[in-house]
Amino acid sequence: MPDLFETVIGLEIHAELNTKSKIFCSCSTKFGDKPNENTCPVCMELPGTLPVLNEETVRLAIRAGKALHCHINRINKFDRKNYFYPDLPKAYQISQFDLPVCTGGYIDIETGQEDGERQIRRIGITRIHLEEDAGKLIHLEGESVTLVDYNRTGVPLVEIVTEPDMRSPEEAVAFLKTLKSILEYTEVSDCRMDQGSLRCDVNISVRRAGQKEFGTKVEIKNLNSFREIQKALEKEEKRQRELYRFGEEDKIIQETRKWDSGKGRTVTMRSKEDAHDYRYFPEPDLPPVILDSRTVRRIEDEIPELPEQKKERFLREYGLSQYETDILAGTKALADYFEEVVGFGIRPGEAANWILGELLRIRKDAENEGIPVKSRYLADLIKMIGEGRISRNTGKEVFDEMAAVGKAPEDIIREKGLSQISNTEEVKKIIRDVLSRNTDAVQDFKQGNTKVIGFLMGQVMKASRGKANPNTARNILEDMLKA
Repeated sequence: MPDLFETVIGLEIHAELNTKSKIFCSCSTKFGDKPNENTCPVCMELPGTLPVLNEETVRLAIRAGKALHCHINRINKFDRKNYFYPDLPKAYQISQFDLPVCTGGYIDIETGQEDGERQIRRIGITRIHLEEDAGKLIHLEGESVTLVDYNRTGVPLVEIVTEPDMRSPEEAVAFLKTLKSILEYTEVSDCRMDQGSLRCDVNISVRRAGQKEFGTKVEIKNLNSFREIQKALEKEEKRQRELYRFGEEDKIIQETRKWDSGKGRTVTMRSKEDAHDYRYFPEPDLPPVILDSRTVRRIEDEIPELPEQKKERFLREYGLSQYETDILAGTKALADYFEEVVGFGIRPGEAANWILGELLRIRKDAENEGIPVKSRYLADLIKMIGEGRISRNTGKEVFDEMAAVGKAPEDIIREKGLSQISNTEEVKKIIRDVLSRNTDAVQDFKQGNTKVIGFLMGQVMKASRGKANPNTARNILEDMLKA
């Protein structure tokens, strides 16, 4: 049955720039400092102060634009966006309106496979502009007051606005993951969603299949993870489609809604402002930004290897599968970690197996978490297993301990007495004891049932607490059974 409706999604992404100081003053951008510690008269807009543009923010915005195939506007300017919230001490935000630093651009995302071919969809980017962040409101549970932390006020952002080119929640999440990867690779932003350095507002509407005009757009805020973004879009998509099915599409109004993860639904926040509601006008305290072609070209030349380029190189140099490559090169941190492990003399396939298996097993939230095991420690562990000092199963136990306490594998093996038993006499002693306790299995083997050797090996490993060298143990076991 053909789909009667079409979903239309556009995104507004705010990425905090990798700078040590704010966009218009010298205050620190460090996350996690004491409330209101990183403020000054400039970012608090006290009388008699003037903003001074941080040149590094422009450089990073250009770098982002070039990585996203944008046109760089040689003349751009700042504007005042007028609105009043308690976390905005100026009662306006310095942003960019009609002359942003970047326009146009696109990202190609994979939407699946058909007949073995990867399906690619191109998502357009409308603009990238610079602006300052607002403060943070802290609502105290059970209290009738709200506190304000102005540390984040004036932290530099780029806002990346897409075209309404996405047609499903899955496509929106795929776009965001690709964008996050590009911003990380270019070192434009650290994209820590748990710290608010990558935030996304989504715009979603529904229209009847074949209709050219867009339906009424709803904006959803309060989204801080890929998982929550997908859930929110799916719920809002379902809500709007149901209203259309019952002929009540007039109940869909242009508004801002927030995602209530506890209740699993979007709820109304306020009516949605249009551009004219903000009364934009040119920022009088900042001159236009004039860029020359040499500056833009130099910044473009500084762009490092991008995710798709890295994937191609991983396939070519390391002989990995497409699946392994997509995951390892999907985030800069994981790609760098993999190459560090390989750099310590580990075969690429073995490094990939441990990272994709054991590391991702304990690293449940790949959006935000760091890597808990040093690359050298993982390389040392893999070498110990290859040398027969410990079994692979014991290696997994050691790996979990390394992740928990941060110690070197050598120290953990020594402290816990996990070294593999390779001494022939010690192994023989264990096997004799196992055979004496499993006479029925021994008899079955002598009667031609060779499958019982698997059972007996299991008993040997159990008796040795996994320490017996498997190859040594199996050879001795077979010899003793045949004797």
